[in-house]
Amino acid sequence: MQTRDALGKAKALGLDLVEVAPNVRPPVCRIVDYGKWKYEQKKQKKENTRTRTKEKEVKFRVRIEAHDYEIKLRRAEDFLSQGNKLRLQLQFRGRENAFKQLGVELMQRVKKDLSSMANCDLEPKLSGRSVLMMMSPLPAEQQVRKWRLEEHDDDIDLDAHEAAEAAEAEAEKELDVAEESEAAAAEAEEEATEGSDKP
Repeated sequence: MQTRDALGKAKALGLDLVEVAPNVRPPVCRIVDYGKWKYEQKKQKKENTRTRTKEKEVKFRVRIEAHDYEIKLRRAEDFLSQGNKLRLQLQFRGRENAFKQLGVELMQRVKKDLSSMANCDLEPKLSGRSVLMMMSPLPAEQQVRKWRLEEHDDDIDLDAHEAAEAAEAEAEKELDVAEESEAAAAEAEEEATEGSDKP
């Protein structure tokens, strides 16, 4: 359509002719309310540039050793110092399910140890075979590290942590499958023994 015809059509509708793609041939234009279009463009740009907080996860076990506990808390501090929300999860496996109170106590300890870095959004909550807790970082000027000294910040490799967590989750999945197959085999053996005992 010729520019003159497009302008005439826009005026007839009481709107504006706006060039939306000037670099293509022929240029692309729209008949819109210019003020509203400009507002929507500004809003969209703001949404695109807004930094969304990521959520990171750290997993614990009931029988965690002291050194492993310290490493997990260092990682948690690293995530919080970068402005990420933190999801802390403690999973029970096998007979650990009988001692769920120990898991809740461990998560309360974690909450206390990270209190100088974060606020607790969701208190430790028992959910099936796990205890969940959510924490959000304090403002950077209020954060005080306990588990990692500030001068070692450049040593932090968060990608390596995520890879290690993924490998750990895969190993746990394989272990759960093995436990389930062992339980099924024991159950089948028990049924076979009961069947042979009958006259």
